[in-house]
Amino acid sequence: MDKTTARHGRNLRQGLQGKSPAIKAGNKAKNEGSTEKLRGEKETAIKTRKEGRNLRQGLQGKSPAIKAGNKAKNEGSTEKLRGAKGTAIKTRKEGAKTPTVKAKQSFAEKMPTTDKPSAGKLKARRKEALNEGFSKQKRRESSKERFGDKGVPRKSKPDFEKRGTGKHTAGIRLKHPKKNEEQGIRLNKYIANAGVCSRREADTLIQNGAIMVNNQIITQMGFKVKPGDVVKYGDQKLNNERKVYLLLNKPKDYITTLDDPQKRKTVMDLVRNACRERLFPVGRLDRNTTGLLLFTNDGDLAKKLTHPRHRIRKIYHVHLEQSLSKADLEKVARGIDIDGTIVVPDVVSYIESSDSKKEVGIELHSGQNRVVRRIFELLGYKVAKLDRVVFAGLTKKDLPRGKWRFLTEKEVSYLNMLG
Repeated sequence: MDKTTARHGRNLRQGLQGKSPAIKAGNKAKNEGSTEKLRGEKETAIKTRKEGRNLRQGLQGKSPAIKAGNKAKNEGSTEKLRGAKGTAIKTRKEGAKTPTVKAKQSFAEKMPTTDKPSAGKLKARRKEALNEGFSKQKRRESSKERFGDKGVPRKSKPDFEKRGTGKHTAGIRLKHPKKNEEQGIRLNKYIANAGVCSRREADTLIQNGAIMVNNQIITQMGFKVKPGDVVKYGDQKLNNERKVYLLLNKPKDYITTLDDPQKRKTVMDLVRNACRERLFPVGRLDRNTTGLLLFTNDGDLAKKLTHPRHRIRKIYHVHLEQSLSKADLEKVARGIDIDGTIVVPDVVSYIESSDSKKEVGIELHSGQNRVVRRIFELLGYKVAKLDRVVFAGLTKKDLPRGKWRFLTEKEVSYLNMLG
């Protein structure tokens, strides 16, 4: 075998084994190309992974660029918020120094300034008020004269303050202090409480000089009446107390008087704690006479119930020590002369429920002192017991001896209609 053939065979074997220089060179070139290709693919894969990671971080807000942008954005917002907060604080400070709401003018500033009326005008107004009264049209014209076309100004709203901040304690209450009755009561309220008219009409009376306090004409609005002051409307004395009407079933051995110098028991001892108002007995009953006795502070009603002209009905149950004859009963019915006055009972008769003729019922309206006892004493009879069972339509029903009760509204209305 020649050298050429041996060399070709060796190259062939080396080529099959990858040891041929050409094959090695080719493999090397191939490997280097593959490595470059692999490097390129690896770099591409790495780049792709970075982009994917950046994309995921961007979606989650973790990307450095996005973080940087967010930081800048947040810093801008913070500066903006700081500026807005500073502006708000500054505005509040300025608002505290300069109130945004002007204080309301006082009632006195809103009132028109008018000259004080002369004595002649005041006298004319007072006379007109007393004689003509006060219609709605007059009140409207008087209001326009004082306050203009807008009418009576409304009172400003009262000040309020918070009371507690809790869930169950939150609320408001007036700042007004407690009223002291000793400081007096407004004159218009005093007149209204006396039943003359309403407060607004009372203001008109005061303005026109129709009201006198302690014999002085008062025209000042807001004048206060103190305890002990005497208030008059014309010739009528006004009483601010509420009207009280009390009925007592008087027992024996009590004197009908306000005060007894001899310190004996009086009817006032029985009703002393009934009310705060000062009460007076209407009429009187003897010490040994029992029955109904009315108390009130209504002077007009008391005067009407005690005057004979109004013929107020009074019924007495008389117990005599001896039987009353038929002839003497007829004498009583025809009338008995007492101190030059013939006293004629409205009705007189025996008590039907009694077996004897010692018990007599008599109805009369005379107001003379001890009139029932004197009628029978003039005929020779001695009265053992005397009990007033009816007075002005009021009876002793459900009222034990020595007890008292207030009258109902229906009973008071009935008494006012009498006479």
